[in-house]
Amino acid sequence: MRQCSALFAAMVALAGITSSALAASPYGVWERPSTGTKVKFYECAGKLCAKIVGVKDPAKKKTVGTVIMGGAKKVAENKWEGDLLNTENGNVYSGYVTLSGAGLKLQGCALGGLVCSGETWKPAN
Repeated sequence: MRQCSALFAAMVALAGITSSALAASPYGVWERPSTGTKVKFYECAGKLCAKIVGVKDPAKKKTVGTVIMGGAKKVAENKWEGDLLNTENGNVYSGYVTLSGAGLKLQGCALGGLVCSGETWKPAN
């Protein structure tokens, strides 16, 4: 009986690991740690899009609904490439979105990729 219980517990644990690995996805609402901005990532015409759905700073309320990524193309497993809008300065940068572990890293580049800056976002509560 003890062996059956241990085997069952191991199977349940393995199923949890497998389902969480399969559930890894950029889709959903993510939070930018530096600003508290919440952004929804969603599929659009087979690509990855993102729009602002919440802000911490009341002065930034007008940015809610702004699309910051209008169709990033999947270029590798857990990696998308496309243009990213920086709402702080209004500039659009070429960039990457990479899903790794429990984070979503956004990286924008200028000068043909010579200068890049990024931040890893966390799932929003």
